[in-house]
Amino acid sequence: MLQGWIQIALTLLILVAITPFFGSYMARVFQDRKTILDPILNPIEKFIYSLVGVRAKEDMTGWQYARAILYSNIIMGLLIFFIIMNQGWLPFNPTGVPAPTWDTALHTTISFITNTNQQHYSGETYLSYGSQMLALGYLMFTSAATGLAVGIAFIRGLTGRPLGNFYVDLIRAITRVLLPISLVGAIVFIMAGMPETLAGPVVVPTLENPAISQAIARGPVAHFEIIKELGENGGGFFAINSAHPFENPNGLTNLIELVAMLSIPSSLIYTYGIYANNIKQAWLVYSIPLTILVAFIIITAIGEYNGNPAVNALLGSPAPNLEGKEVRFGWVQSALYAVFTTASMCGAVNSLHDSFMPDGGFITLSNMFLQIVFGGQGTGTAYLFAYLLLAVFVTGLMVGRTPEFLGRKIEKNEVVLASFLILLVHPIAILIPSAIALAFPDQLAGISNPGFHGLSQVIYEYASAAANNGSGFEGLGDSQPSPFAIATGTPTTVTALWWNLSTCFSLLAGRYIPIVALLLLADSMSRKQAVPFTPGTLRTDTGLFTGITMGVILIMGALTFFPVLALGPIAEAFQISISKGIG
Repeated sequence: MLQGWIQIALTLLILVAITPFFGSYMARVFQDRKTILDPILNPIEKFIYSLVGVRAKEDMTGWQYARAILYSNIIMGLLIFFIIMNQGWLPFNPTGVPAPTWDTALHTTISFITNTNQQHYSGETYLSYGSQMLALGYLMFTSAATGLAVGIAFIRGLTGRPLGNFYVDLIRAITRVLLPISLVGAIVFIMAGMPETLAGPVVVPTLENPAISQAIARGPVAHFEIIKELGENGGGFFAINSAHPFENPNGLTNLIELVAMLSIPSSLIYTYGIYANNIKQAWLVYSIPLTILVAFIIITAIGEYNGNPAVNALLGSPAPNLEGKEVRFGWVQSALYAVFTTASMCGAVNSLHDSFMPDGGFITLSNMFLQIVFGGQGTGTAYLFAYLLLAVFVTGLMVGRTPEFLGRKIEKNEVVLASFLILLVHPIAILIPSAIALAFPDQLAGISNPGFHGLSQVIYEYASAAANNGSGFEGLGDSQPSPFAIATGTPTTVTALWWNLSTCFSLLAGRYIPIVALLLLADSMSRKQAVPFTPGTLRTDTGLFTGITMGVILIMGALTFFPVLALGPIAEAFQISISKGIG
């Protein structure tokens, strides 16, 4: 057990250690200051700007920034939907995979363009290499860069600067952050044992019976895997994602994936500190998600280490819960990965979340409900500071101080936008479709586990979609038959159609409504005249205020979803305890 806790501590230390370096680098990139990559990238970026007609020095308003995101995403979505629906005759299709159903293609397109990567299909049998590389791989860069651009624009507005230009931020996020790290990471992954090939599956005789052959899927995995983690995308090249030995061969790749998925959202808080010229406040704000993350890891890890009482009773001694886990990772790396991937909104998995103890289900759901530990690519940082603005307003009213942040007053418009963003959109995108699905458990939900766990399965699916996470509790009938099966006459299912279309609502609402609200909030803050600090101004760079902000986050964020947590993982934990007589 001690070794497991040491692994957790070292991973967290690495994450914290890289924060100031990576955060400083991103600040230099988006403040248009000199970086080591300038001699190579400056000419390339100027060519791209001239090619697409972007005026690099032209700033946008909040609405203009939002419209640029929406228009570009619509065009990209149409292109990707076309590629997937025509993959049967397009190149890079060694296995001849035909097109999937229209609803699966639509869900996949929306899922990847929203940086969610929720998958209602198996990559080996549903998509060609061309669709994986040219469609999904392309969206992994652009959707991650879009989120990062929103985070940077929000930081600019919060610190009194113009929001910038979306197209410039998008290009810089790709060329100077995502692409260079992905190139290095892909090479490291290839050296660590991941395949990177356009050759089709390899057929080999099995060890049990050489007369029987087995087809082993492979493909251009290494470059796909690094941007999957770095961009908080999470969509696996194979069905079992990072539990597959080709996507995550060993402990080294597992560590790199863990650090990669949290590196940008955690470092972006330090980037804010540079923009605000207040590194102290950045570290105080950083301590909020870090503290919650550590607490969540401890709860999940203890639950998996103690194991299932029912299994322990059969064994006659306590044993870790290894159901649904890869032996090469064990309970500790599986628990750590589950918390990291739902905290970062990455969604990649190296174990089956459905098989976790109720403690793990409670924590993974809570991460997606809060969305700030450390949250989505760029948007998670913006959510965190939206909570901070609410904390400033509430605390200022309570103690009779002027509600100001960085010298700018927090007024009705900012409070309405922040409250709408945190207290209304996310719950609607999760709870309403969940209620509809649960009203028809057989016809729509297709729940495989009745009772409390079945409710968690449904809530998890919509929470994953609305939070743009993409991981799944599984156990739902959300996948249509494979394209090969459909081609031979296997009918599609109503249950899969429901999940494809209903989660599209949560995907879109959870992505674009908050982005627009965040940009309008940032635009509003950028237009305010800064006022000098006075004895009546509430200081926001103190340990006391940081603790108050954490309380506001837990009260406003967690209590909204406490009823579904009580009816899901909490009730399941009591059920397990009572059934074994240990309650």
